[in-house]
Amino acid sequence: MAHIEVSLEKEEAQALLEGDRGLRKLMESSYNQVLEAEMSEHLGAERDERTEGRQGYRNGHYTRSLVTRVGTIELLVPRARDGSFSTKLFGRYQRAEKGLVLALMEMVVNGVSTRKVKEITEELCGRAFSKSTVSRLAKRLNEQVEAWNERPLEGSYPFVLVDAMHIKVRRQGAVRSTSVLVVVGISEEGHREILGLRIANSESEQGWLETFRWLKGRGLEGMELVVSDAHQGLTDALHRCFQGASWQRCQVHFRRNILDKTPAEWKEAMQEGLDRVFEAEDPASARTQFDELAEELEGQADKALDTLEAGLEDAIAALRLPDKYRKRLRSTNIVERLIQEFRRREKVVRIFPNDESAWRLLGAVAAEIHEDWSTGRRYFRMEEYERWKENRAGDGPLESAA
Repeated sequence: MAHIEVSLEKEEAQALLEGDRGLRKLMESSYNQVLEAEMSEHLGAERDERTEGRQGYRNGHYTRSLVTRVGTIELLVPRARDGSFSTKLFGRYQRAEKGLVLALMEMVVNGVSTRKVKEITEELCGRAFSKSTVSRLAKRLNEQVEAWNERPLEGSYPFVLVDAMHIKVRRQGAVRSTSVLVVVGISEEGHREILGLRIANSESEQGWLETFRWLKGRGLEGMELVVSDAHQGLTDALHRCFQGASWQRCQVHFRRNILDKTPAEWKEAMQEGLDRVFEAEDPASARTQFDELAEELEGQADKALDTLEAGLEDAIAALRLPDKYRKRLRSTNIVERLIQEFRRREKVVRIFPNDESAWRLLGAVAAEIHEDWSTGRRYFRMEEYERWKENRAGDGPLESAA
């Protein structure tokens, strides 16, 4: 499903609230195109197209309002002659938007919002809200998000990627940094799925342990490679919960750590050397490239080389995979891009009034993205991976993270 992202910076919000209708018109046009594409896919034919695979015919349109962050837009929803067409656009869009609106509403009700937040809320919803209204709407969305976040996990997930983001939440009379723990999996069919997210006070080992045990209790199994950064609490929890799986240390985070310890005049040489190590054909070649780099920079960047040597084996675990898999599984970039999507909504709120509000908004966004991922094109063709495993069956398993 195609969808449009709307970024609402402070300056943009002021312009939008003062009557700039250009973005609304753009969204109306874009969403109307999405609706027409949905109908074409439903019928198996474009407008006026003659094809043997056609499943029905169009029968005009009806108008439908959609509340967005830039105001209410009017859309033309196609009708099928037999009444069989039902768009997914409204439910999926408004599920995420309700989370944003509710977070803003709660800020108004709790008296921690600015005048601008109140204006944006009224622009989105048409009026101010009482505590009882906020409570009733929040309960409905909570039920939807909880059903998604607690769903059974069926089948195996050979690849799991883990990361966290930090948000600001008002708690115990102060604004406190809070962690959102995010876990993404690649299913045995090759689809990306958001397995779940949890709100925690910090990225402690206990927080991650509870998250991993919660996922295993919902059915998570079959992990062969887990990708994460080297945060101590996270890695300790991984080793305790996912024994037998290989651990790939995120090369992006690791590279930054190494370069931070490299003297400025040797950073370029170190960067080129890391490219040779991390892009080697296999682990043995990576070790050879490391030896050459260590000889080249000996006495010039010893602290950085010590860091690289200590974490080398964990950072090249993915090199034992086929090429197309290793490129996507050598870092947590999949989760990082997901977190960027969370940030687009979260930055409008800035400070959440409570943990539940944060969980509700980010959970609604996650459920929307998960639906796109799990019903769209496959991220990997796992048949190729299975053939690769069969061909190397005599080589033994991947190195254990434990």
